[in-house]
Amino acid sequence: MPDHSVSRFPIPELESLPTDIHQRILGVAEKSGFIPNIFLALAHRPDEFRAFFAYHDALMAKEGGLTKAEREMIVVATSGLNQCIYCVVSHGAILRIRQKNPQISEQLSTNFRNADITDRQKAMLKFAIKVAGTSHEINKNDFNNLKEQGFSDEDSWDIGAITALFALSNRIANMADIQPNNEFYSLGRNET
Repeated sequence: MPDHSVSRFPIPELESLPTDIHQRILGVAEKSGFIPNIFLALAHRPDEFRAFFAYHDALMAKEGGLTKAEREMIVVATSGLNQCIYCVVSHGAILRIRQKNPQISEQLSTNFRNADITDRQKAMLKFAIKVAGTSHEINKNDFNNLKEQGFSDEDSWDIGAITALFALSNRIANMADIQPNNEFYSLGRNET
């Protein structure tokens, strides 16, 4: 019977994983002090694990017009829209640390329009929410609004692509019932 404290699907033993995945998970654990459950859950399917994290890294770790905190803002706001508790909690923790703001994740996951963020960031999240919820309605005006806030075409792509990747992630996490690690709940709460 699978251990459902992480996912409704089986969690492989770390020692049984391909070397590259095993090393990646150990590296994350060394850096964070624990293994985020998403790594354990996706390790169930090694090829998909590699594909997901390759695209994740290409979008979230790159240099560009969006800060790392802004990238996390997109994840938290759209994950709130998609009702993905795993991504709201885990990326909310990362956002609190990067933004040095213990309230930011709850603000963005419930209503970014009233959050304590810049007008530029609100425009970014307005576009991301449209990509997440009504992408068929995106038009030239949406891109013009981003340009007025100083976003380049490449930034607009990044906003849309991050939103799209996490729409996939949200749906997998919800379908597999991936649970957030308890450690995420307190991260970034006492930062000054």
